[in-house]
Amino acid sequence: METEAHVYALAVAASTLLALYPFLMVMLAICRDVLHLPSVQQTLGIAIGDMFAGGTGQFIARNLQPWMVPRFHWVAMILLLITANGVFEPLEVALNRAWGVQTNRSYLKNQLISLGLIFACGTLALLSLWLTAINSDWIARVTGGRGGVETWLKLLFFKLAAVPVSMLALFLVYWLLPNRPVDPRRVAPVAIVVGLLMEAMKYVSILVSPWLAVKLTHEYQVFQHSVAILLWSFAAAIVVLAGAHWTARQDRADPLE
Repeated sequence: METEAHVYALAVAASTLLALYPFLMVMLAICRDVLHLPSVQQTLGIAIGDMFAGGTGQFIARNLQPWMVPRFHWVAMILLLITANGVFEPLEVALNRAWGVQTNRSYLKNQLISLGLIFACGTLALLSLWLTAINSDWIARVTGGRGGVETWLKLLFFKLAAVPVSMLALFLVYWLLPNRPVDPRRVAPVAIVVGLLMEAMKYVSILVSPWLAVKLTHEYQVFQHSVAILLWSFAAAIVVLAGAHWTARQDRADPLE
């Protein structure tokens, strides 16, 4: 509830807004040009709709068509990933503050750690997409072409794969990003809880998205989708930072032997 936490969360949210589209471009280019898996490309649309409800998710998916994304090139993709990993810089500062660490990593060290985390998180994201995609043909046969049922089952399989993967990604962030040794036994439970809370936030987003879309359209017009991404990223960052604060406080109160 401190003002400082809101400043950190807003910095993380702004970095997420800048990093989101480059990260999705890399994911789509890898699926199309490296893995050659059209079904995974289609599953990426499901993932975007799951992250951002209503018109915002549709807007992102509409502007992330395969023909809009340049052909995969290692140098270009690495540069895009470096752009995308900017979210971990303010997040490291915030996690260091939660753990009482006085010294942050140098910019170069932070970028190296961030690049490793963005590769790890990207790999985990591809894994969840692939696990969903390999069931697509089976789902199509079982549903007999009934579009609504097929879409629902694909979303269910995606969530069964994506929720554990997101928990693992949170665990890596909590464990590796602070500039101090962190006991993995401390951060594993909070990664699970925060992962579940962030999944619950998606359902809150579905409920409020019609009202929020009207409000943002009225107040921000052409910037409505950018503001929606910023607001939901801010809320998610607050939850992630709350988990880190709770873990650090518990560690000081009851250190493990």
